[in-house]
Amino acid sequence: MNRRKACQLLGATALVPGLSRAAEGSAHPRYVLSSAMYGDMPLETVLGEVKKAGCESVDIWRKVHATHREQIEEMGDEAFQALLDEYETKMSISTCYPLGPFRQDDEMRWVKKNGGYMTVCGSGSMGEKDPEGEEAKKQVKAFFEKLKPHYELAEELGVAMAIENHANSMLYSPDSMRYFAELNPSKNVGIAFAPHHLHLFVDQIPALIRELGKENIPFIYFQEYSKSSKEKMAKEIELQQMPGFGSLDYVPILAALKEIEFDGLAEIFMHPVPRGIPMLPTAEEITGAINTSREYLGECLEKI
Repeated sequence: MNRRKACQLLGATALVPGLSRAAEGSAHPRYVLSSAMYGDMPLETVLGEVKKAGCESVDIWRKVHATHREQIEEMGDEAFQALLDEYETKMSISTCYPLGPFRQDDEMRWVKKNGGYMTVCGSGSMGEKDPEGEEAKKQVKAFFEKLKPHYELAEELGVAMAIENHANSMLYSPDSMRYFAELNPSKNVGIAFAPHHLHLFVDQIPALIRELGKENIPFIYFQEYSKSSKEKMAKEIELQQMPGFGSLDYVPILAALKEIEFDGLAEIFMHPVPRGIPMLPTAEEITGAINTSREYLGECLEKI
């Protein structure tokens, strides 16, 4: 999809496009809507967009990327559940990067209480950042030793802890991801697979997906690397982080996911600059862009 076609589709997606035939059934990703895409818009606005965006659930983000976890704190869990019921949707994920992997016990309890089953955060660093080789193995082993009481709680609650592969952290390089899978002691811990943090290893992405398998990938971002995720640039360039707007070919990625029978959650995503603002001016435009990406991913599935 070239940029002109992507922009045309963006303008034509006020209504949710129909799913392509090839995207129906088991090959169709289970989409979750990131509340961060809507920044500081009211929570009820976001929940009203879940079905319009072809998603089965919502991922609740907090500051600095959004304010929806804080909005829930203010309104209370009962009011939050009433809103979920009103918009006939559910929460599946709490993304809680500020807590990190070792300070989210209460958040996992909150997720379980409110019908969700996953948290997403980064790994942090266990020493040298972005380790490779034996250093990566050493750090991954230390990470799981420290994580033990927390993944045991996750097992008790029936909640998954998805740890994102992220630059400047322990879990970053393909080596660290492979050791993560090899040494992973819990079925309730996995990788929040982020292709945009693998831009230096882009040719390895499909192979990594196959090596890790669905048991180690409960969640995947559909986002492409771009300097516009950190530097203020034209919105047209910023949107290139999203599937169909940029240059990343998702056919081999989706083919690998299909091969491993991926049944986790997939999130169409991008970062605006500055963080915490809606990625487009209106909720309708944001949902339209997400649907443009979803339509592109459906076209990719047709090629597999």
